[in-house]
Amino acid sequence: MDQDSIIKLATCDERLIKVITAVSAYWHIRVIEGHRGRVNQDAAYSLGKSKLLWPKGKHNAAPSLAVDVTPEPIDWNNDQRLIYFAGFVIGMARKMDIELRWGGDWNGWQDPRKNQFKDLVHFEIKT
Repeated sequence: MDQDSIIKLATCDERLIKVITAVSAYWHIRVIEGHRGRVNQDAAYSLGKSKLLWPKGKHNAAPSLAVDVTPEPIDWNNDQRLIYFAGFVIGMARKMDIELRWGGDWNGWQDPRKNQFKDLVHFEIKT
């Protein structure tokens, strides 16, 4: 992980730090965002990248209960790679007894084709 990713990951809940750090031993990754303040959350909402306004998003908690992370090199058009990566992240979390919800499977049906809002780089603590 690069220094910017380490700084962003440090704003997250210790469980997310544990999972993403473990994943980084197998994948070259980039942490896009951990904690998100009011301005960034409302901007994400305005751009259609979030369905929630401040302070209702899991990114808004301190420490953040959500992280956006992607494998490198970043390719926003390669959904299949992001789905494959998400399976690895979810599997690593389960191995650590940490329950995550992924932005490609909000409803938990384990079928990204049935997902209404696609956020394939988003992982959050399931509460």
